[in-house]
Amino acid sequence: MTITSPPELELLTVDEVAERTRRTPASVRWLIHTNQIKSGKIAGRRLVRRADLEAFINAGFEEAG
Repeated sequence: MTITSPPELELLTVDEVAERTRRTPASVRWLIHTNQIKSGKIAGRRLVRRADLEAFINAGFEEAG
């Protein structure tokens, strides 16, 4: 049995965010530290909701346009 959650509730690790944004994990941690990307700490791990990552990416394109 596989448990699936809606895409907006998908949780990503710092490494997964770094891979998707083509940045280093350290730079993703800085973005989190400076509140540019929302995150939460669950069971001792820093996680980012996919919806929050998409909002960060979309905001970057809005600023550029």
